[in-house]
Amino acid sequence: MTGEFVSVTIPAMSDDLFESETTRIPPGFAPMNWSRGFGRQVGPFYEKSEPDGGFVRAFQVGEHHVNGMGNCHGGMLMAFADMVWGHSISSRRTHYWVTARMTTDFVASAKLGDWVEGTSELVGDEEGFYTVKGRIWTGHRTIMTGTGVFKSLGPRPEPRP
Repeated sequence: MTGEFVSVTIPAMSDDLFESETTRIPPGFAPMNWSRGFGRQVGPFYEKSEPDGGFVRAFQVGEHHVNGMGNCHGGMLMAFADMVWGHSISSRRTHYWVTARMTTDFVASAKLGDWVEGTSELVGDEEGFYTVKGRIWTGHRTIMTGTGVFKSLGPRPEPRP
């Protein structure tokens, strides 16, 4: 069939439920307000600040996060790790950055409905590259660990008054 298109009906997705009806948010976490882009598509995400200046980001594994075995897809976990590990730069530096490399070890899986958390630590800042180590877990079970290298793209502009 060269040059012919076939019509396919894709079932409509429903977002009729309010997030508060589908996700039980642990104390201290607040929704992250992604207004556009990738984070809005694969979220929702949550965050809490720690008294020592640290942070934890989180999400609940939803139907749109799982693979055919009902586990959270590795690509979703990698995307989440990128957001978590990069935040340790954004919270301490005023520079734009991009991910240059991520090395991860998958240790366990997360299942549909699991509350997944992650944090990271900035461990190096040399010649325009930031090095971060991080950990992702659910409950008492580590899901993945790893490191990231991020390239600085220069300072962010001052916010407008």
